[in-house]
Amino acid sequence: MDNNLAESTQTEPGTEQKIMMAARKVFFQKGMDGARMQDIANEAGMNKALLHYYFRTKEQLFETIFQESAGRFIPRVKQILASDDSFYVKIDRFCTEYITMAMANPFIPMFVLSEANKQSDSFLQKLFGGAAPDLSVFKKQLEDEIKAGQVRPISFEQLLMHMLGICIFPFLSRPILNTLLHIDNEQFMQLMQERKQAATDFILHAIRK
Repeated sequence: MDNNLAESTQTEPGTEQKIMMAARKVFFQKGMDGARMQDIANEAGMNKALLHYYFRTKEQLFETIFQESAGRFIPRVKQILASDDSFYVKIDRFCTEYITMAMANPFIPMFVLSEANKQSDSFLQKLFGGAAPDLSVFKKQLEDEIKAGQVRPISFEQLLMHMLGICIFPFLSRPILNTLLHIDNEQFMQLMQERKQAATDFILHAIRK
C-alpha cells in the first residue's frame, strides 16, 4: 500500500461509515445489481483504491451493511414480540421499527425476499441468528383480545401477513409507486415517514370491533 493511501486510512477514522452511507444511497438508487464500486467511490468522494482497501468487493460491502442492519433490527423485533407490552403497542412498535429500518436501507427488503426464495433454510437461519422470533406471546395476546370481544375474529397467520405486507410492500414496489404517483425518491421517503403511523392505524382499525 502506498504512503498516501496509508495516511488516508489513518487520518480518516470515519471513512468506513462514510463508505457505508454512500453505498446505501447508491444501492437505493441503482439496486444491488446496478450499483458499481466506482459509483460508491464517487458518492463517498474518494478514489476507488481507498474504497477497495476497506471493502474488496461490492458483495462484501453489501453483506456488511445487511448484517449491521439485520443485527440491529431482528433483536428489536424479537424483544418487541416477546415483551410485556400490550397487543396494540406491539403492532405500533413493529410497524414503526420495520419501516424505520427499511427507510435507512430501502434495498434490503428486496434482497431478503430474493435470498429467502433462493436459499430459504440457510439464509433465514442466518437472518434470524439461528432462532426465529418467538411469536407465542403475541399470538396468545391476539387470542385473549378476541375472547374479550375487543378484536374481530382473525387468525394469527392472517394478522401476521397483514402486518408484514403493509410494511414491506411499499419498499418492494417503490419504482411502480414513484411512477404511478409521479414522485421521486425523496417524496417516497416522506410518504414512508407518514406510513409509520398510517400502517398502525390501518391495521388497528381493521381488526378492532
